[in-house]
Amino acid sequence: MQQVTLDTKRSLLRFLTCGSVDDGKSTLIGRLLYDAQLIFEDQLRGITIESQRKLGDEAALDLSLLVDGLQAEREQGITIDVAYRFFSTAKRRFIVADTPGHEQYTRNMATGASTADLAVLLVDARKGLLVQTHRHSCIASLLGIRHVVLAVNKMDLVGYDEKVFRTIEAQYREFAKQLNFTSITAIPMSALLGDNVFKHSNNMSWYQGLTFMTFLEDVDVGDTKIDGPFRMPVQWVNRPHQDFRGFSGTVVGGSVRVGDSVSIQPTGTTAVVQQIVQFDVSPDVAKKGDAVTIVLDREVDVSRGNVICSVAHPTSNVERFEAHLLWMTELPVQPGRQFLCKLGTVTVPAVITRITSKIDVNTFTQIPTDRLEMNEIGVVVVQLETKVAHDIYDNNRDMGGFILIDRTTNDTLAAGMILRDVVQVQNITWHHMDIDKSARANLKGQKPAVLWLTGLSGSGKSTIANLIERALWSEGKHTYILDGDNIRHGLSSDLGFKAEDRIENIRRVSEVSRLMTDAGMLIIVSLISPYQSERERARRTIGDEFIEVYIDTPLEECERRDPKGLYKRARAGEIRGMTGVDSPYEPPTLPEIHVKTMENTPEKSAMLIVAWLRSNGFLQNH
Repeated sequence: MQQVTLDTKRSLLRFLTCGSVDDGKSTLIGRLLYDAQLIFEDQLRGITIESQRKLGDEAALDLSLLVDGLQAEREQGITIDVAYRFFSTAKRRFIVADTPGHEQYTRNMATGASTADLAVLLVDARKGLLVQTHRHSCIASLLGIRHVVLAVNKMDLVGYDEKVFRTIEAQYREFAKQLNFTSITAIPMSALLGDNVFKHSNNMSWYQGLTFMTFLEDVDVGDTKIDGPFRMPVQWVNRPHQDFRGFSGTVVGGSVRVGDSVSIQPTGTTAVVQQIVQFDVSPDVAKKGDAVTIVLDREVDVSRGNVICSVAHPTSNVERFEAHLLWMTELPVQPGRQFLCKLGTVTVPAVITRITSKIDVNTFTQIPTDRLEMNEIGVVVVQLETKVAHDIYDNNRDMGGFILIDRTTNDTLAAGMILRDVVQVQNITWHHMDIDKSARANLKGQKPAVLWLTGLSGSGKSTIANLIERALWSEGKHTYILDGDNIRHGLSSDLGFKAEDRIENIRRVSEVSRLMTDAGMLIIVSLISPYQSERERARRTIGDEFIEVYIDTPLEECERRDPKGLYKRARAGEIRGMTGVDSPYEPPTLPEIHVKTMENTPEKSAMLIVAWLRSNGFLQNH
């Protein structure tokens, strides 16, 4: 057989257009096709007639009609489906996905982003950044897109004002600091009139950057997965006759050569590549993107859903993982719901065992929750029924992305990106000892409890906690304070202050508190713990000993005190995610104890809490 060489002179760029409704996405793609002279005469004639009918102007030409092919889209003036278009120039080949702007069709935007190398985010110069701008940016970042074009469109409708463009660019760059983009290129344009699309605009002489088309032709998006570990999910076992048995699929990472040792996952079986077949030729090597059949040197058990991969760098195979999840249907999801999970070429039963948080698309902060609504993005833990070969999404998008499917209707409900594996500890039981919690507590003359002090930074939690312990200590009680700052010197020294780190910090403190109540002690926890769902999780972990204490101090007073200078730094923009400033605090709705510090001194506040413990039977007499 002859060796085949592919035409690689013109590289392929996959990009998508996204943004809010009516920002001009379809018009921009239509302009690209029109200016590149890639429209057939009958197409041009058809959209000319349709434009005149639609706009009532004989000279009108609505280029968005080249992309908005569905009748429903034309009637509503919006894009509903994902429209893919292929075009090329002398320098490059392109596949563009025109995705819907309406929030209702966020799932379609995620579909287009899943295979794109670059996102073109359109913004109407008249409206500036919108919630959907933030949502689409968030999804693009989570789906692994690292290059963004901020296309500030409809500049003709704001008089080609440079100040408008610079303001939008500055606002977006500030917002995008928290996203994982490698490059952001802002271009002012009018897709309708062609300004800065193919040619520089005479109306914006102040803009000296690249035109949109020049940028697309020259941008280097790279592909680290080409040089990564070899991965090929098996789509089918190819056995046309008894003398040939191969395994067919598309290489989604790295490369493999004849003679290389490979591993079959999740079984772990190894073999050597004897032959690579591609159409009617047998190349020596298969690279990412190649659809091939691999023949091994010996008979091994391989079936659809297995992954042939590098021996040195095999896939992961654990049944439980943590993932970002985009929930895409109207009915909300809560832990415990069962699905089918499609990952690569395999589909297995799965269940969401935990929903940790959801992402605020405006600030990219994580808010603890135990449910996801339509179009919300959250962090969840997924349990598979059996082992499935996979990778972390950041390492390989094909091997780390999955969808959740309704078991009854087969509807796609969610798209996920694996963050990390969750290793389960097997064969463990709680050992009940002869000396139990009750015996330990009776010896101390007290009833174990966890006073969970919650409130804003500067509300006085640590001061009051210290006074409570002094009062209890004077009565001979056995106590310990778990203070937020002290915990971070040891138990949580590896955690930062991102939402997921705060959630983990509270989980650890909850588990330690539970153990210390088992020792019969009175524990005083001093943590901001701003979200109700966080505190409810702590209550479920600790049990009946959990006592929520709301240290109620107005934000204005906390800022006036500002003992650590955090509020001042947050207001200056030096700190992000500061509770009360740019991150919310959810006051307890029904705390066991509510202390208003503006009406009581710290000493009186502490005495009120001790009095509550006494009246509720937690402080026994020896």
